[in-house]
Amino acid sequence: MSETADSAGTGDAGGQADGNVLFVVLDTVRKDHLTPYGYDRPTTPVLEEFAAEARVYENAVAQAPWTLPSHASMFTGLYPSDHAATQEDPYLGDDIGTLAQAVRASGRATACYSSNAWITPYTRLTAGFDRQDNFFEVMPGEFLSGTLADLWQRINDNDRLRSVADRLVELGNTVHEYLASGEGADTKTPEVIDRTIEFTDEAEDWFAFINLMDAHLPIYPPEEYREEFAPGVDPTAVCQNSKEYNSGARDIPEQEFDDIRGLYDAEIRHIDAQLERLFDHLKRTDQWEDTTVVVCADHGELHGEHGLYGHEFCIYDPLVNVPLMVKSPGLAPGRDETTVELLDLYHTTLDAAGATDAAGTPDHGGEAFDPTRSLLREEARAFEGGEYGFVEYHRPVVELNQLETKASEAGITLDEDSRFYSRMRAARRADAKYIRNERIPDEGYRLDGDPGETETVGTDDPAVAEAEETLAEFEAWVGGEWSEVDGDDVLGDMSDDAKSRLQDLGYME
Repeated sequence: MSETADSAGTGDAGGQADGNVLFVVLDTVRKDHLTPYGYDRPTTPVLEEFAAEARVYENAVAQAPWTLPSHASMFTGLYPSDHAATQEDPYLGDDIGTLAQAVRASGRATACYSSNAWITPYTRLTAGFDRQDNFFEVMPGEFLSGTLADLWQRINDNDRLRSVADRLVELGNTVHEYLASGEGADTKTPEVIDRTIEFTDEAEDWFAFINLMDAHLPIYPPEEYREEFAPGVDPTAVCQNSKEYNSGARDIPEQEFDDIRGLYDAEIRHIDAQLERLFDHLKRTDQWEDTTVVVCADHGELHGEHGLYGHEFCIYDPLVNVPLMVKSPGLAPGRDETTVELLDLYHTTLDAAGATDAAGTPDHGGEAFDPTRSLLREEARAFEGGEYGFVEYHRPVVELNQLETKASEAGITLDEDSRFYSRMRAARRADAKYIRNERIPDEGYRLDGDPGETETVGTDDPAVAEAEETLAEFEAWVGGEWSEVDGDDVLGDMSDDAKSRLQDLGYME
């Protein structure tokens, strides 16, 4: 741990805070665009104030560079290879217990408010939440339950079914981009905050999870913040579709990326202002002091680094070294250099909510509580290999489909032996990182001297060699080489209702 955190200690809590928990995910927000992490623009004055009373982690590692597997790891305490919620199988299995289920079993009210299309009953990420609202315009909550949610869990890489996922996500992206184009009109963050405030007032003992999507493409910030951070920039004039750039169909000059960064910063400032409403409410109602507050990002975003835009097709640090701040009774504030992982937040939340006994029981079926994974404990990360964080990126089926569409429209043929078709894994510690790539050469980096990951270093470097060895051990533990997804026809296992729905939607004859 850092000197500041070590000297302050963890206080008397020793875990088991047994209080309310607010879990905030800043979707797609990179660490280096936040004021508490040294950004020179005032994007997050509220979080800067929050950081003064929180433990601020410098080396937090997301388990994946995009929403579904990253959230699934936070909600299950499992790595993506274990929970298997990826684009290859885009849902969390029924046999896996969730964080919300364990917290609810302990007697605490649970709520999930989000505008992310992946956080729905469709993917089962909302299992265990008493109250849940997804403000995604295209597919409201009642649509994402029952027959259609059952259908989603039967989609795999079978050619006849994969089009369902592809077309639904592409439809969602198209409609979201259209709705978002009017002066920030599509932001659902104020409604998410309003609903969370109502929930915290009505529930006596509670766990609230919120996902704030404003920084995710497409970005159309409210005029107030756009004028502050991107004056004169027209959001409709910049590239809002990362696949156009990544496929080679569209070039983005550096000035345009500067404009995109300005709009991105404006969205982050908007999120920060909305969090102020929630934080101030908890303070006014005397709930703040006893509430554990977790603020993190599920992944970051690239703005041209490594020739990429968005958060696909790589696992570089702007995507996976994410912001993480934790405020909890008894947890001393300070900067912390310890490597931690987002999946640790499963155990941290169980600890804070006093739900450690509910996890891992036969009724729950999920991971048992591990005190060495709780960031509230003195023994946090005190296990073999605890100085490393691990990342997994499975085959990006939906994103690749959209990329191929953009390339085809521009008359471009993508190289199948490229990063676009490659699955990836990485072992990362504070000074070194090793990336295993499926179809392109592996990559090693000395992060202490090359934080931008610009110069590949071989395993003749001792730190990179150790990272590669540690990654190999991790791979052996989670299953070694990637295997092909089972391509058997699953139509025979589908209910008549689900088949009828597919026919109604035009996906089956």
